[in-house]
Amino acid sequence: MDLFSRSLGELLDVVERLTDEDFGRPSGCAGWLVRDLVCHFVIDAQDVLITLVTPAPDEPTHDAVTYWRVAHEPADDPLSALTVRLAQAYGEPWMLKFHVDDVGRAAQRAAGLAAPDARVRTQDMVLTAAGYLGAYVWEWTLHHLDLVAHLPRHAGPSAEALARCREVLEQIAGTAFPAGFSDTDVLLVGTGRRAPTAAERAELGELEIPFVLG
Repeated sequence: MDLFSRSLGELLDVVERLTDEDFGRPSGCAGWLVRDLVCHFVIDAQDVLITLVTPAPDEPTHDAVTYWRVAHEPADDPLSALTVRLAQAYGEPWMLKFHVDDVGRAAQRAAGLAAPDARVRTQDMVLTAAGYLGAYVWEWTLHHLDLVAHLPRHAGPSAEALARCREVLEQIAGTAFPAGFSDTDVLLVGTGRRAPTAAERAELGELEIPFVLG
C-alpha cells in the first residue's frame, strides 16, 4: 500500500513539472498524446476513490495479480476515444494539471486511510484494499513509463516500482524473463510497447508476447 502512494506521488510530481508544450507531445500509449494520458490519470484516480468506498461482504476473488485480464492482442476500448475527447475539452493544460493533482492527491490520502484487509468491490471483483492498491502499482508505473517515453528530461518510475511490476508480469507469464533484461525492458517489451531486438527475441525463446493487461 505504501508503494501505491509513492508510485502515484512520483507520477503526479512529473505531471506537475510538465510544460504546456509537453502536453502536445506523443506518449508511450499508441495514439495518445501526453494530454490524453494525463486525462486518463484523472479517470484512474476517480476509480480508486470510488472503489475504496465500495465495501464488499464477500471473500476476495482476486488479488493484485489476478486483477489483470490478459490477452495477446489489443482489444477495442470505447473509453479510449472518450478519453481523447475529454482531454481536448479541458482547453488549457493548467486546468488538466489542476484536476489530476486534485483527485490524485485525494486518492493518495484515501489509500493512507484504508484498512489493508478491508474488502472492496470493482468490476465484479472483490479484493482486499491492499490487493486492489497493489494492482494499481502496475497502472501507475507502466503509465509513468508512457508519460516520459518522449520526455527524457523527466524522471521515470522508481527502481522499487519497476521491480515489483516485473514480478507481476513474470507471475502472469508463468516464467521469468531473461536476467539480461532490465526491469524497464521487461515492461516495455512484455507489453508490446517496444519490439524486441533479434538478440532479445532469441533470449525470449517461445515465450509469447506481448501481454496486454486491462
